Amino acid sequence: RQMLKNLLGAFALSVVAPCAAIVSLASRLGDRNETYNLFAHLFALAPGLPGMYLRRAFYRWTLLDCASDCFIGFGVVFTHRQVRVEPAAYVGPYSLIGAATLRRGCLIGSRTSIVSGRNLHELQPDGTWGPAKASKLRPVEVGEHSWVGEASTLLADIGRGAMVAAGSVVASPVPPGVMVAGNPARFVRVLQPPASAAAAVVEKVYAGGLRP
Repeated sequence: RQMLKNLLGAFALSVVAPCAAIVSLASRLGDRNETYNLFAHLFALAPGLPGMYLRRAFYRWTLLDCASDCFIGFGVVFTHRQVRVEPAAYVGPYSLIGAATLRRGCLIGSRTSIVSGRNLHELQPDGTWGPAKASKLRPVEVGEHSWVGEASTLLADIGRGAMVAAGSVVASPVPPGVMVAGNPARFVRVLQPPASAAAAVVEKVYAGGLRP
């Protein structure tokens, strides 16, 4: 089975290689990601498992780094190329990912938006907001084995093993191993890994003031 996956991955890389070459050439000629965005949007709409292989292959060619075993769902668009995706990372359908580092094993729920930092736009003297500036990009880091719930918006880093409840807006860094929720996201509780059955029994015994 793993051999079949490797073959499919290699085939997808060869299929999208011409598109990646066009993106590279356009970038050298001064293109500001328009060509990259064209292909990113095109591959985002490729259906089913073949579409996932094509998306992953395209981003393996074009992002700073993209693992060969990550999952990139239908409708996902990486809006910037300043992205690193580590092994076993999962990006759910219709997510929009700006400049970011997705650490090993993290789970990004569907329709999540990762904004490239908090200072992309500046208020102009005439009272209008200026366009996003590439110099203001700041990659948002999503820690190892963290879980970001559906339809969340991230403007700050998420710690290792943390959980962001669905629909949350994260404007401040989230420490490792905690759950946050709301808009703006606030601390809910410290997360604890499930204890073994034996450990749970011992805990109950001691909690009751008894001795085994």
